[in-house]
Amino acid sequence: MLRRVDLCVVCTLLLIAAACGGGSSTPKEGGQPAASTPAAAPEAAIPLPGESTITGRIKFEGTAPTPRVIRMDSDTLCMPEGPNTSEVLVVGPDNGLRNVFVYVKDGLGDRTFPAPKTPVVLDQKGCKYSPHVFGAQVGQPVKILNSDPTLHNIHAIAKANAEFNVGQSKKGMTTTKTFDKPEIMVPFRCDVHGWMNAFGGIVPHPFFAVSNADGSFEIKGLPAGTYTLEAWHEKLGTQTTKVTVDGKTGAMTSFAYKG
Repeated sequence: MLRRVDLCVVCTLLLIAAACGGGSSTPKEGGQPAASTPAAAPEAAIPLPGESTITGRIKFEGTAPTPRVIRMDSDTLCMPEGPNTSEVLVVGPDNGLRNVFVYVKDGLGDRTFPAPKTPVVLDQKGCKYSPHVFGAQVGQPVKILNSDPTLHNIHAIAKANAEFNVGQSKKGMTTTKTFDKPEIMVPFRCDVHGWMNAFGGIVPHPFFAVSNADGSFEIKGLPAGTYTLEAWHEKLGTQTTKVTVDGKTGAMTSFAYKG
């Protein structure tokens, strides 16, 4: 009699375990896996009001100076990629001038432009800011990343916008900031590593560019009109020029800085 009762208890326990699924999260053969959270769709590009593109080139006239070597011995955790040279004056192929911020200073009238949600990334890598010069729209997130295994602090010495000074003690840390007003330019520096600096051009529209290694730049999507373009260089100053476009075809321009 006892054996029959024991057998009934065992059978009951087995039936309960089978109904609960045994606690396993593995889907049964032929079944559907558990639904996962869908990935966020990428931000759609904000349409620009025109189709004209201004292309240009910025040239350094004269003999390019030898780049100054930066010593990073004060922090043994600084592991620079490439040459440890200053980015204040970078002259490339055929005397093209790099790191010049070019933007539409005047000519857009009272047009307004929504700020992109996709952030501009300012990286601290190899104990340098990358990029050295960048642009962002008013209200666009600027994501500042520490890619180094050492302490950095981001000191933005803004004037029209709020100044901030934020420490990042570990690799992988990020800080996101936005700027509420136009400002040409916002200096960035690291108070821990005195050689680290960068500049951000904050504008209320998407019509800006930074010159490449060969001095070239491109500003897309302009409607018909006559525009004042300004070129800014941290050492050589600013220059302006006027360019007229028809809203459909492109135009070319150039700047020349004397050494």
